[in-house]
Amino acid sequence: MNKKGIIIGLILAVALSGGILFKSGYLVRSGGEHEEKKEIGHKGEKEGEHKGEKGVSHDVEKEKKEGHDEHGEVASLKMTVEIQKQNGVVVTQAKKQQLAGTINATGKVEVNADRIAHVSPRIPGKIIAVKASLGDSVSAGQALATLDSVELGEALNRFHQSKTKLALAQTNMDRIKGLVEKKIAARKDIHQAETDYKTAQTELHTDEERLLLYGVATSDLQGEGQKKPLLPVRSPIGGIITEKHAIVGELSDSSKSLYTVADLSNVWVMVDINEKDLAKVRKGQTATVMVGAFPDLKLKGRITYIADLVNESTRTVKARVEVSNPGRKLKPEMFASAELTLAADAQPVLTVPEDALQELDGKKVLFVAENETEFAARQVQMGRTAGGLVEIISGLKEGDRYVVKGAFILKSEIKKGEVKDEHGHGK
Repeated sequence: MNKKGIIIGLILAVALSGGILFKSGYLVRSGGEHEEKKEIGHKGEKEGEHKGEKGVSHDVEKEKKEGHDEHGEVASLKMTVEIQKQNGVVVTQAKKQQLAGTINATGKVEVNADRIAHVSPRIPGKIIAVKASLGDSVSAGQALATLDSVELGEALNRFHQSKTKLALAQTNMDRIKGLVEKKIAARKDIHQAETDYKTAQTELHTDEERLLLYGVATSDLQGEGQKKPLLPVRSPIGGIITEKHAIVGELSDSSKSLYTVADLSNVWVMVDINEKDLAKVRKGQTATVMVGAFPDLKLKGRITYIADLVNESTRTVKARVEVSNPGRKLKPEMFASAELTLAADAQPVLTVPEDALQELDGKKVLFVAENETEFAARQVQMGRTAGGLVEIISGLKEGDRYVVKGAFILKSEIKKGEVKDEHGHGK
């Protein structure tokens, strides 16, 4: 019994110790795996952190490249030399030059009084035809209306009489010359015949001049036959009809203007010069004229007149700028502004043409060439503007190469890149 009990006790002891060892081994293996997993997880976190730091760093470098402000650069791009030539991109070197001063004045467009005509008949008559209307373009000598005139009829009758009298005087002179040669007539008779012929010539010439004064040329009378004589009213100059008063059936005379014709290819801009600036203004001075209707239109002109009286209420003096008007865009009575160019300053300053400047992200920039194919949009600070040139105070140095023509093309390319980025194709 004791022996049997001992055996059973040994078996239980072995079983109990085996269970303890199994549990201990399990715990050791489980802990190792846990530690390994923990280590792997920690390593993954470290790698993730490292990758994350690398990504942020890359973004910062890219942002610095795009927003680098050491030279005020806003953006940059590359363009091959061939593409530059195709798009008319021209690069030049920044240099200093004397910048002319300016005076700004406001005024109004007027018709050039030296290029306007009021058209009326030389003699009274009844209007039977109107051949031109308001706004028509007419040439010098063109008939605008036709009149039936009694006075013209009388002048034509005198002309025909003088013409017939001259023909008779010619025939009589030739006849007497023949008789003198045959010694049938005395030589004094030929002198009288020649005198009568010259008198008839003078009378015919006077009648022709009268018809020309009325507006009828002798060439207009060729082959007229029995037609009723009519009086054409012609324009003395070429231009545009700005007023029309001719109406069929009305009587007209030299005191009534039937048409007003104005040559609008050249106009006047009457501007007001402040009294304090009067000493800087002179005849012959150049001026740039602008109107609100065409903000991009800048027309060159010259001052041709400065008034001698000062306006008491405004303390200004009238000055007249004469300017060419291509396309007749400047209309009489339009409000206009003029930029009067003064003598250049003695001290040269760094300047660029206005067209070279572009606006990018609300900033005024110049495209500076970093090399033959790379351009940086560099923010600049501007000073005075005169004669199409702008003073650059900062952002550009003398000797820098910048885009003087085609800057808008480069700006467009940058904007295209921004649009792609917004749609997820760039950044």
